[in-house]
This record gives sequence, C-alpha cells and structure tokens, in this order.
Amino acid sequence: MATVPVTDATFEAEVVKSPIPVVVDFWAEWCGPCRQIGPALEELSNEYAGKVKIVKVNVDHDQAAAAQLGVRGIPALFLFKDGKVVSNKTGAAPKAALQSWIASAI
Repeated sequence: MATVPVTDATFEAEVVKSPIPVVVDFWAEWCGPCRQIGPALEELSNEYAGKVKIVKVNVDHDQAAAAQLGVRGIPALFLFKDGKVVSNKTGAAPKAALQSWIASAI
C-alpha cells in the first residue's frame, strides 16, 4: 500500500476517522528534506500495510490542517490514533528512526 495523498477536504475522513493509526507527512515539492524521507515513508507504508496508514499533505496546496496543528517547519510528521495526535516530529530522519518512532507510538 503506497502513501495516500490527502487534501484539506479529505483530511477528516482519511485521518481523523481512520480505524487504524495514521502517520501524516506535511511536505512540499521544493523541500529537500521532505523529498529525502519520501522513499522511506513509501517503504514503511508497504511494511505497515493494514496496521498503519501513511498519508501525505502538500502544504503548498492544502494548508488548513497544517495551520490547525501548528506546523511551522516541514517535513512535519504527526501520528494520529483514534482521531487524536499521539506523537509528532519535525525534520528528516533515516528509515530506521522513522520506523522506531512509529512502532513506539502505536
């Protein structure tokens, strides 16, 4: 399962009302660190298929959710469980660090 693009219009349905935990990646195409962690998030999306959903919100196109969560820098990752933020982190990290962050929060 690949990462899922999410917009402000689909954020509630895809993230808040998801029956499984969701990692939200707030990113932009011009952001080098965002592009750096993209492949790792795609791999993790496949590894966690059915257990954790990984979605991407492009902050250049959809800003409401990012503003509501107080995102100040990207990449910004938020982990939602039962519709609430349980953990978040900002900045690029290697795949192993992202994997342990997700595992510790779910």
